[in-house]
Amino acid sequence: MCTAPAPARPARDLRRLELADIVRAQGTAHRHTHALARVQCRALDAIATCRTAALGGRREVCERCGGVRITYNSCRNRHCPKCQTLAKERWLEARRAELLPVEYFHVVFTLPHALNALAQGNPRVIYTLLFRAARDTLLGFGHDPRHLGGEIGVTAILHTWGQTLVQHLHLHCLVTGGALARDGARWISARPGFLFPVRALGAVFRAKFLAALRQGFTAGRLSFAGSTAPLADPPAFAAWLRPLRACDWVVYAKPPFASPQQVLAYLGRYTHRVALSNDRLVGFDEGVVRFRWKDYAHGNTVKVMALAADEFLRRFLLHVVPGHFVRIRHFGLLANRHRAARLARCRALLEQPPPPPETPPESVAQLMLRLTGVDLARCPFCQRGRLRTVDTLAPTLRRSHSPRPWDTS
Repeated sequence: MCTAPAPARPARDLRRLELADIVRAQGTAHRHTHALARVQCRALDAIATCRTAALGGRREVCERCGGVRITYNSCRNRHCPKCQTLAKERWLEARRAELLPVEYFHVVFTLPHALNALAQGNPRVIYTLLFRAARDTLLGFGHDPRHLGGEIGVTAILHTWGQTLVQHLHLHCLVTGGALARDGARWISARPGFLFPVRALGAVFRAKFLAALRQGFTAGRLSFAGSTAPLADPPAFAAWLRPLRACDWVVYAKPPFASPQQVLAYLGRYTHRVALSNDRLVGFDEGVVRFRWKDYAHGNTVKVMALAADEFLRRFLLHVVPGHFVRIRHFGLLANRHRAARLARCRALLEQPPPPPETPPESVAQLMLRLTGVDLARCPFCQRGRLRTVDTLAPTLRRSHSPRPWDTS
């Protein structure tokens, strides 16, 4: 592994390097040398076959010039960097109607790296405890009359990676700068520019997470293997927990957003992101992958890291979440059961008009035209005619092996 300052970006090639190229070249060998979970294998399959003949597609003909275009289907796997843009935009459209005319704060809860090995063997348990500890901490501070004394709204987004693809478990939380009073009679605004004291948040978060982790151990919900095997012994596990209780846990609160538009811009950056996007890839040759990363410790300098393809895939697959695990969750005012009624009450108290009525969901073509100005139905050859689907292309991959379209939330 080596790093160097990033060179200037060259002009875009006609065929840009993609994660799929690396998976197709090295994925089979990586499977043979690593014990992968089923969801990791499915992610590799999906990325490798996305928008190829393996998943089928359609043949389109221009009604004016007769030009023919073949379009292949997307995998829709939430770990595929090519399949998140439209899912993100549809999700953001739903969130626009939920924004209130108040300050919003960005709070980040981070787990110590000492928990990484345990999380690799127990991702569903550790990620769930992370969500619950952060939720209980934020809602508890919101209910405390010394702070707000009411119900806040929280959207929490799980990220498991750092810039170099190493494991970095944290939650990005978007929190309302105020709360609905317990009796629903008034809106309680937070102090301008301040939500909760972060050191106190960190101490409560640490206590809640470690208490739940200890309960999970006692109930037998944790598994131990490899480097964590010695922790299966209760005295060893208790001794391992002691340093975690003694150190500070990082909770970071950024200044509030200036407007609802900034809130949506933030959500767009964080919600449907995958561990590494295609535009960060620099090169792949002789079994070495090079990609850009931002060095936050040195003035956000953009550098290039080189990793052997096997190590690159190992790191990438660390961030494949368990099947059907929901990595974007809503709490408090935004909890699904009472969201509509509570938001309506908040709007009334804040004298905000109700959102416009819902419109039918846009098609992919309509969404692309609105977001990018690209008309998918326009002929790419004559630029004047319209494309018409004349044939459906069956997948070349056997159905039993085709990747399943996982929920992208």
